[in-house]
Amino acid sequence: MKTLIAFVAIVLVAVIGFNLFTFTVDETRTAVVIQLGNIVRIVEEPGLNLKIPFVQSITYLEDRILNYDIQPHEVLTSDQERMVIDNYAIWRIENPRLFLESTGGRLVGGQSKIDEIVYSDLRNILAKHTLEEIVSEKRAEYLRVVTELSRPKLSEFGINLIDVRIKRADLPTEIEQAVFSRMRSERERIAAQLRAEGEEQARQITSNADKEVEIILADANKDAERVRGEGDARALEVYAEAYNQDPVFYRFWRTLEAYRVALASDTTIVLTTESDFLEFLDGMIDD
Repeated sequence: MKTLIAFVAIVLVAVIGFNLFTFTVDETRTAVVIQLGNIVRIVEEPGLNLKIPFVQSITYLEDRILNYDIQPHEVLTSDQERMVIDNYAIWRIENPRLFLESTGGRLVGGQSKIDEIVYSDLRNILAKHTLEEIVSEKRAEYLRVVTELSRPKLSEFGINLIDVRIKRADLPTEIEQAVFSRMRSERERIAAQLRAEGEEQARQITSNADKEVEIILADANKDAERVRGEGDARALEVYAEAYNQDPVFYRFWRTLEAYRVALASDTTIVLTTESDFLEFLDGMIDD
């Protein structure tokens, strides 16, 4: 029993001694060794390290790239339009010593510096441009300038500013409603103008179509009269040729045609016996 108790005591002492004399750094952090309030060593390589117990303390700092959503701020453009800018910054701790000395090693302290400096530069740059320019593709160039201006200022606090981006650029609520109403009125005016132009074009197209119809019908009637005249002339030629070949037979055939037309209905015809129309019928009756 005593042996077991002694073994457990040795293990506990070893664990406590291990924790007192060593510290571990992983790949996502940087360790700063502080002795009596002074920074004596910065450990960036991951692994197990030694320290002096009760004299030295360890402060861990993030070694990863961080993303900070900056609080939305209002800016005034060169054309006196107010905008609410919602942006973010990508950054990392570049100099652990400077960062620890200027912010106490707290991320919130670094974010406060970013918020203050980036907003100041962003406000100054955007104030030189109009609302239309800011919401256009030129915005990327303005943000690049902001990043270049803010980067050296933040490096004094051990911060490496990698990039600045805008998530949203909105108008204040009261201005947004006014702009929306103005845009709606403008769109309605354009729509009315387009409808009027469309109706005018429709009337023009209809008028042109009616005119073309009249021209086509007139040409068609003209061609029909011409063809009809040519047909009648040709018919007369055929009749003349037939008559010249055998006038007696032609006269007989034309008379039969007249009989067929006149006697095909219930019409009553009263003629004298001397009428030429009854010449052939009179002969048939006599026979």
